[in-house]
Amino acid sequence: MPDAANEIVVARPREEVFEFFADPENDTQWRSGVIDIKRVSGSEVGARYAQGVKGPGGRRIDADIEITEWSRPATIAFRAIAGPVRPRGRYTFTAADDGTRVRFELEAQLSGLKRLKGSMVKKTMDREVAQLTEAKKVLERADD
Repeated sequence: MPDAANEIVVARPREEVFEFFADPENDTQWRSGVIDIKRVSGSEVGARYAQGVKGPGGRRIDADIEITEWSRPATIAFRAIAGPVRPRGRYTFTAADDGTRVRFELEAQLSGLKRLKGSMVKKTMDREVAQLTEAKKVLERADD
């Protein structure tokens, strides 16, 4: 089962950081693989988002998500409900001396032929969580 995690400290209050991540439509600002994302139903737990991500050759692949956990301002979790790989993800937000510590975790259970692509999935997931540094830049640039 491939998994990946990363954490950063954002020089912003916890509630502000939570609000940024609580709106997946902000993902296009920091996740380079997201082509488009739009809420299609619900809010908080159960909210669903239609998401398109860059696949092989840059073509759009559906990667819709559903929010599975919502605990303001501590945790947001989601699961992919469309796409060839359907990871689960979780953001946690804790107070830090210099702002807010954000942890981003991804995991994917692969079965059948998809197991053969496990190393490729792992690399993709590692790239995804590494992009937290881009979210940090976006959030800290808010006052500029």
